[in-house]
Amino acid sequence: MANTIDHVLTEAESKIWHAHPVWFLDGNPVVGYSKLNDSIRLMFWSGIDFDEEKLQPGPGKFKDASIRYTSTDQVNIREVTRWLKKSREIQWDYKNIVKRKGKLERLKG
Repeated sequence: MANTIDHVLTEAESKIWHAHPVWFLDGNPVVGYSKLNDSIRLMFWSGIDFDEEKLQPGPGKFKDASIRYTSTDQVNIREVTRWLKKSREIQWDYKNIVKRKGKLERLKG
């Protein structure tokens, strides 16, 4: 997964954030993944606005959406690539969410 993300989001900075690999564009988190008990979750911070049926909205008030994989053969690289491109074009400003006291503002898209 990391290789695909690095290949598509060449300008992104990747780092471990809250114990998970996360990719940032201009300091704004856009994609990351985490190991769960039964799966790997690929999460897009602004994914709710991607208009992608397979991405499920997060449980909170934010704009995240994710997909869970239980095996590598479930990963469709074309889909993931499309979502990664959307993560570049559609962004909410998570970078400044604390400064704005939990309020998200749209950056792109």
